[in-house]
Amino acid sequence: MKGMTVKEMAKAVNGVVYAPESFEDREVSSITIDSRKVEEDGLFIAIKGERSDGHDYIDSCFDKGALCVISEKELNNPKGAYIKVESSLQALKDLATLYRGNLTNLKVVGITGSVGKTSTKETIYSVLSTKYNTLKTLGNFNNEIGLPLTVFRIEDDTEIAVLEMGISDFNEMTRLAKIARPDIAVITNIGYCHLENLGDRDGVLKAKTEVFDYVKEGGKAILNGDDDKLATVKEVKGSKPIFFGESKTNDIYADEIESLGLDGTRFKMHNLKTADGVGEIVVTCPVPGSHMVLNCLAAAAVACEFNLSSTEIIEGISNLKTIAGRNNIIKTGKLTVIDDCYNANPVSMKASIDVLAMANTRKVALLGDMFELGTEEKELHRGVGEYIKDKDIDLVLTIGDLAKNIYEGLEGAKEAYHFNTKDEFRGQMTNLINENDSILVKASHGMHFEELMEELKNF
Repeated sequence: MKGMTVKEMAKAVNGVVYAPESFEDREVSSITIDSRKVEEDGLFIAIKGERSDGHDYIDSCFDKGALCVISEKELNNPKGAYIKVESSLQALKDLATLYRGNLTNLKVVGITGSVGKTSTKETIYSVLSTKYNTLKTLGNFNNEIGLPLTVFRIEDDTEIAVLEMGISDFNEMTRLAKIARPDIAVITNIGYCHLENLGDRDGVLKAKTEVFDYVKEGGKAILNGDDDKLATVKEVKGSKPIFFGESKTNDIYADEIESLGLDGTRFKMHNLKTADGVGEIVVTCPVPGSHMVLNCLAAAAVACEFNLSSTEIIEGISNLKTIAGRNNIIKTGKLTVIDDCYNANPVSMKASIDVLAMANTRKVALLGDMFELGTEEKELHRGVGEYIKDKDIDLVLTIGDLAKNIYEGLEGAKEAYHFNTKDEFRGQMTNLINENDSILVKASHGMHFEELMEELKNF
């Protein structure tokens, strides 16, 4: 790993090196916090977790060929070199900051927002990959542990890294952005997320826009101009943001939007500054949902900053794939299941309801609790129920204490049933769900609706 010598790492983490002098100029080949993934000449960072203590696996890491270990504890007769630190978690972040700084030719797209971070990341990655060697955040590796581990996956020949950054409190984004140092910062929207810490949408805006402090000089902010909070941002690093959205007041906008049902959306983009000079293009996004129009506009805006052609943008969008738990459509042979159970908040749940409404079969919404919504959690759940009343949904099934407010918000406008637990629902599942139904499965991750997903796949 470029520049990641034992000496430079020890300096970055303010640690004490216990190693022969000959080790100090040796570079590690990889960095991990998982002892099972230690490679020859790699670095293992021992972190004490809730279930296990990485310090218990230090000897086995040396046996696997680790060049060096970072430890909070003094080691008696260690089998190899180690760096003693006050905090292994802080060392993890410090090393990611060091490594990012060593990658002088790398370009970084940092993505945040209340809703749509992952789907926007996937779209941007799909488009940029048509021209560049691109790396993206995997899974939910978007926090103060996941982001450093993603940065450590970057290789010398990586040209662009698309990094997702998720937060739940003030100053978290500052710490993440310090690591990522984005050339381009994309913010999808400002919604009702983590209100128990951030208070209201103004608090969310303040927390998300901390990313601007670490955008590189000459960098750009690409923002959803249809969002009333983001639209108030006037300048980032001396430049006006690039706004995208469906309104023609945006720098890049879309119209002639045609729903293809669960097969996606076709629409026209305007005002692109592509490498081949084509300013208007018609694209077909294969992932359903009107929200995907905004994701594609964000990707097109980023693509123009990296000099992609109109053909490359069209190809990248048309090749977009869904991922498990994120608006992923699964046809089981008996059912069409919209797997969107990774997480949920009021905005994303309403967007998913809109996707379900596009189906041309009987439409069933299976919904659970949304967490971290603060003091207004009951009202926000009820608002989802009120939203569904005006939608073409045939059956609503709710599970959980908070989701009962969704049920009550329907006020009898739809056929609906509420269950306190997943087991209660399981007892009635075969009576409520019919063959050929289209079913949306949506809840916060803590509800573990992925268990229900597996059962629906085998329905």
